Amino acid sequence: MEKKSGQVLYLSHGGGPLPLLGDSSHASMVKWLTKLPTLINKPEAIIVFSAHWEEDVVTIQSGLQPNLIYDYYGFPEASYHITYPCKGSPQLAQKIASLFASNGMQYRMDEQRPYDHGSYIPLTFMYPAADIPVIQVSLDHHLDPLTHLLIGKALRPLLKENILIIGSGFSFHNMTAFDFQGNNHPDPVNNAFQDNLINLCCGKQSEQEKFDTCINWEHLSGARYCHPREEHFLPLLVCLGLSLHPGTTVFDDYILGKRATGFLW
Repeated sequence: MEKKSGQVLYLSHGGGPLPLLGDSSHASMVKWLTKLPTLINKPEAIIVFSAHWEEDVVTIQSGLQPNLIYDYYGFPEASYHITYPCKGSPQLAQKIASLFASNGMQYRMDEQRPYDHGSYIPLTFMYPAADIPVIQVSLDHHLDPLTHLLIGKALRPLLKENILIIGSGFSFHNMTAFDFQGNNHPDPVNNAFQDNLINLCCGKQSEQEKFDTCINWEHLSGARYCHPREEHFLPLLVCLGLSLHPGTTVFDDYILGKRATGFLW
């Protein structure tokens, strides 16, 4: 694959800090994330839409050097001493704010918001030097699909810049169905949904067709089984709102015993 700037990426970020703790059910994911930077130009900045940040108004992280929040519990002590000392980018935060404003979208700035694990866990594997500025943008906690498509669409001018925009979620996120022992189980319902995502993200379709499918995503086979609550799915809709062309499937493997997918545009 030819390297390009201005990439859009949807990734499945795994279970809490388990990827950094050497959990065997994340081995394929870790290998993929480590290799991923070879597919794209090194970005000058990274924007992350994490499934682990929701606000009543879409909020932009604007601090110069945010801290980390260990937004998980019940893990070994080492998982509460993870560091990822990258810098923020108030200038990029303001640019995002301007794009939202010009599209008539409400937003808020937050200088105190820390990075959550949907950001620093995958970035530790992708860019371990932590030498690229990173900012997060929240989801809208009303969980409306169209809102998240329009968030992405508003940011399309950033595709002209050397910025990596990441939707960090999980294409399968039914906590009761994961296998934390890492045994990979055949799951026809999950397979049907993952195949639908591949068609949605990589197939040729008009923007209206794409948006209609996303707005009605619950009608896709297996949708509510894979996402009893859709916060880990919505970062994908931000990516699809951003995308101008069909994407490429860059991950299709098992995490925590369930098939998960990742896409690059």
